[in-house]
Amino acid sequence: MTKKILGLAVVILVAMQSTFAQVSTSAVPFLLISPNSRASGMGEAGAALADDASASFWNPAGLAFQNGSELSISHANWLPQFQLSDLFIDYLAFRREFPELDGTLSTSLTYLNLGEFNRTENDPTVLETFKAYEFAVTVGYATKLSDGLGVGVNGRFIHSRLAPFGTAEEKGRGIASGFSFDVGLLYRPRSLEIPFTGLDIGNRLSVGLNLSNIGPALTYIDKAQADPLPTNFRLGLAYKVIDSDFNNLSAIVDVSKLLIAKKADGTSEPFYKAVFTSWADKSFRQELREFVTGMGLEYWYGNPKWVALRAGYFYEDPQYGNRKFLTFGAGVRYDIYGFDFSYISTFEEQHPLGETLRFTLLISWGGASI
Repeated sequence: MTKKILGLAVVILVAMQSTFAQVSTSAVPFLLISPNSRASGMGEAGAALADDASASFWNPAGLAFQNGSELSISHANWLPQFQLSDLFIDYLAFRREFPELDGTLSTSLTYLNLGEFNRTENDPTVLETFKAYEFAVTVGYATKLSDGLGVGVNGRFIHSRLAPFGTAEEKGRGIASGFSFDVGLLYRPRSLEIPFTGLDIGNRLSVGLNLSNIGPALTYIDKAQADPLPTNFRLGLAYKVIDSDFNNLSAIVDVSKLLIAKKADGTSEPFYKAVFTSWADKSFRQELREFVTGMGLEYWYGNPKWVALRAGYFYEDPQYGNRKFLTFGAGVRYDIYGFDFSYISTFEEQHPLGETLRFTLLISWGGASI
């Protein structure tokens, strides 16, 4: 940020990028942080589940299958290994069914607080103190195209404030704003018979697809140095292994891939080209290795459901980030209230994400997920 500024700020921002190694050439990687405790406890997967207010993040099409209203509030101390109380991420989501609009409207706020920093020059004298933070405000709409197929779209305003000044002689500042949008589909058939078996897996299987953070590059200094948004493709499957009155067990899996492509000169392709070219800018084997996998299990007991246990696994190829960790979580429901938490256990000691705890409070009224 200027000569010798930040110290700790630089360390934190580098660590932020290292936890999303695939997006080290993109802006605002916080848009990919798993926001809610429930999905975070299942290997950070949720494109096909998407049955609460956080569907706005995982797959906005999931909102089409929900009725009534719900408020979701989540909090996590981010990169807990730094032991900084002012480094945290909050997520607020609200959705409400509007029969007159034949669908559901949603809104959410993601806020990442990076802390307070001192700016210095060539000596320890503090020239100014500033706060660094990023946030995104999202609004969305979802509706059913048929009884078992939902579609959802989001529009998003993004603001990133890393520093109120540029570096060296650069004229720009570490402040940028932009916009993006998401498109999601969710297939949740009422009836689906497997040929030649007579087995009907309707109401058990869900398939979700979400294309998120589609939008123009974010400019801090000038257009020549603009960084692409972390456009992300996510495909998910969910299946109810056990579906009984008092015991329910679901298995979910997501695969995702960043759609960022580089030109020969090292600059990034425009987002409307990268959505297509990023699938074939490397060898087939390398393209496969770019996929990130999250998988998990969720067990519910009760009628109605009142207590849940969750576990999952997250995997990223060593050449493209090497994030690997186990996740655990639990939840309770009582009347209109719900509470979830999740925990990350990394295989690597002192990993920035190690021992991350997330907490989510849910308040639902006027209906339930269909």
